[in-house]
Amino acid sequence: MLNSNLLRKLDMQDLMVFVAVYEQSSVTAVSEVLCVSQSTVSYCLKKLRSSFEDELFINTRAGMRPTCKANGMYTHVLKILESINLCHAGAQAFDPSAQPVTFNLCAPEYFEQLILPCLLKRFDFAGLPVMINMHKFDTDIPAEQLRDGRLDLVMCFGPNFHRSHDDLKSRKLLEEDLVCVFDKRATPLEPRLSLQAFVERRHVFPTPWTSTTNMIDGWLAQQGQKRQIVARANSYSAALKMIIGTEFMVTLPRRIQRWLAGEATFDHCEAPLGLPGFTLDMQWHQSIDQDSANTWLREQIVQACAEQEMT
Repeated sequence: MLNSNLLRKLDMQDLMVFVAVYEQSSVTAVSEVLCVSQSTVSYCLKKLRSSFEDELFINTRAGMRPTCKANGMYTHVLKILESINLCHAGAQAFDPSAQPVTFNLCAPEYFEQLILPCLLKRFDFAGLPVMINMHKFDTDIPAEQLRDGRLDLVMCFGPNFHRSHDDLKSRKLLEEDLVCVFDKRATPLEPRLSLQAFVERRHVFPTPWTSTTNMIDGWLAQQGQKRQIVARANSYSAALKMIIGTEFMVTLPRRIQRWLAGEATFDHCEAPLGLPGFTLDMQWHQSIDQDSANTWLREQIVQACAEQEMT
């Protein structure tokens, strides 16, 4: 808010005249620099003097001499004009090559295994000094950390696995389905497991986040079925090691199976009909929706995911 109603009558031209008179010390020179008439300059000075209740500039033989108040005002008025120019120009575009930058991401293992390596290669090939600091995904979306800037982005599974927040933006990155993976010597002959065969096998369950429920067991409960879990693993790689030399099975995202379950040791078959897949989603806080650095990072992740879609 303004301290005086008189200040409301000022406009940008008045402030430009103030700066020009301060720097040129001549009404004639100001008229030429700003391409306005001398009478316009005089009128602006009259408004300025009235608004700030000070003479501001005293006419002397050496030119227009600023008063003490004008001397104190000069840098502040300059900043006002610079701020207006910044508003007109818009936010400066993010340049990832200008200086080292660190982004903080929270994501499940799926993102770290599949998307992050591709993302880092893109940065490396382009010679960009970009560092990604990964945070482990816990029970739910870390909304507060997005709000206060501790996190730049969160990757999560969808749809509807986590509580929604009205102030978070979201974008779907990938669609994924599930396959059943076995030790090569214990793989069923049928190309697709029946529901009965699925629940009869003993399972190793890789937990993508801290949760007592998951998409597979939720779906089985809807079918009136339940599977036997013999172990819970903290990672996909650990789960795969646990089934070697056994008849256990692990249900994995198809891209993870292609990436980690080498054909020399493992084989797979299709999951029972109806077992739902999931999406990989990206979320960020609405306050940085137009932030150029965050926008750039989101674009890089979208492109890395697009490469995965084609494989």
